[in-house]
Amino acid sequence: PTEMGRLTAVFLLGLGSNDLDGTIPTEMGRLTAVTALSLFSNALTGTIPTEMGRLTAVGSLWLSSNDLAGTIPTEMGGLTAVTTLQLSSNALTGT
Repeated sequence: PTEMGRLTAVFLLGLGSNDLDGTIPTEMGRLTAVTALSLFSNALTGTIPTEMGRLTAVGSLWLSSNDLAGTIPTEMGGLTAVTTLQLSSNALTGT
């Protein structure tokens, strides 16, 4: 839900392996303190929101095994703290 964006003090948010569906709320970009975010193995659809590029503290980001499509937002290039980025098993396109 969009209310997740209010959790601005959260460091670890693990929502992997659930039956979450729909799109990733743009409000997730407000979780600027999060260092690990897992949304893998759900049924998420749509594109990766450009707002995810605001997660500058994130070191681990797992979005694999969903139904995400489109391209990886260029804004994600600003995630300089990332050491683990899992985007496999989606329908992402581009070069």
